[in-house]
Amino acid sequence: MNQIFEIKDLVYSYPKAKEPTIKTISFTVKKGTIFGLLGPSGAGKSTTQKILTKLLSNYQGTITYCDKNLINYKKDYYEEIGVGFEIPVHFGKLTGRENLEYFSSFYQKRVDYVALMERVGLADALDQEVSQYSKGMKVRLNFVRALLNDPKVLFLDEPTNGLDPKNAKIVKDMIKEFRERGGTVIITTHLMGDVEELCDEVVFMNKGAITEAASPRTLKLQYGKKEVRVEYLENNELIKKIFKLENLSESDEFNACLAKDIQTIHSGETTLDDIFIKITGDASDDATTTPR
Repeated sequence: MNQIFEIKDLVYSYPKAKEPTIKTISFTVKKGTIFGLLGPSGAGKSTTQKILTKLLSNYQGTITYCDKNLINYKKDYYEEIGVGFEIPVHFGKLTGRENLEYFSSFYQKRVDYVALMERVGLADALDQEVSQYSKGMKVRLNFVRALLNDPKVLFLDEPTNGLDPKNAKIVKDMIKEFRERGGTVIITTHLMGDVEELCDEVVFMNKGAITEAASPRTLKLQYGKKEVRVEYLENNELIKKIFKLENLSESDEFNACLAKDIQTIHSGETTLDDIFIKITGDASDDATTTPR
């Protein structure tokens, strides 16, 4: 699978900042994957996204997109990417249709935004002023806007934040379908359930540096306990047992448990929330002093 982005020794400092927000990070993003850029507020992940979307320049290091230096791309780059910002920005006095028609006019290639609005459950709100939209409706409209030019790459910042489970599932299904069509997604989110469900690879950032890079499955195996927990009923009493995974099939006691009235059985894998806390440590939320 070919890489679509290669980032080498990226460093970025905001004007008047005492130290770099991005501190010599390197990673690659493979084409046709969902890539998670994770970390606490102030880690530098949103700054990294802004650099990759060419909203920030004057960085040190090298970024290549499709084997071409990102610096050499001009307006043609924006024909290939879609961006969903964390805080939706819309024209409140315009309708949803008018907003999408306006933003569609920026691109040479356009999609059927009416069909997208139907998919995210906003068909009946197309001709309603966006100022009357709820927060969740604005989030879904924001997601549709990122897809207006049929991009090759999606940059999404907290794409399901503020959505109920039903609408969050619709958005996540559309993200996965985008990947299945060959698209690439770079996502930042604090919702580790979304990460586990969506991401093929992730990097954790903390204080401007990369602290871990792997697939969610690899991280869960690395940080989890190699054990199985079993709960079963015996004489109306709930019994709890823990068994090591090593040579588990040879354990007579475990095999005997399988014949019991089992209530639950779980491996000792940890959650991505626990991994997030372990990797990022006790980093404080310094978003007010350090850009994300």
